[in-house]
Amino acid sequence: MATTADIKNGLCIKHNDKLCQIIEFQHVKPGKGPAFVRTKMRQIESGKILDYTFSAGHKIEPVRIENREYQYLYEEADAFVFMNNETFEQVHIPRNMIEKPLFLQEGLVCNILFHAEEEMPLVVELPIYIISEITYTEPGVKGDTATNSMKPATIATGAEVRVPLFIDNGEVVKIDTRTGTYVERVKG
Repeated sequence: MATTADIKNGLCIKHNDKLCQIIEFQHVKPGKGPAFVRTKMRQIESGKILDYTFSAGHKIEPVRIENREYQYLYEEADAFVFMNNETFEQVHIPRNMIEKPLFLQEGLVCNILFHAEEEMPLVVELPIYIISEITYTEPGVKGDTATNSMKPATIATGAEVRVPLFIDNGEVVKIDTRTGTYVERVKG
């Protein structure tokens, strides 16, 4: 069993029977009264951000989490199948564990957080950027580069994103998976 003195950024703990990851913390020793540790934690299953204050010396239960790279293979019913490229082991991940499943494309390498003792997948983290082809958008007009106007477009994965007016069908673009926004056109 660990105490609040062992808290550091990235540490995973069991708090109120839920797995939480410490995002940031601050040891506070006021002039009057006992010391305490103020934390900001992310609940791993739901993604909620929690603010919690522990009294100094409070016992915490650390949990070992492993980050592993898996490659996305295909969708099966209401789950996605990923494969470990080293062991070729396949794992089925339910749709609700992936924040933005519409950005998954075959062959995409993702990080999966595993509960190390139970060998249970917890969260799938997509890469920050994906490169995909525009499959449908309204035609662009030559010279439409002066304004920041955007139009809807569908990429190869089926997700809809907003792109500048000058982007046409068949062009390859870079998309930020955290926000679902267009970053740049990819040449070559």
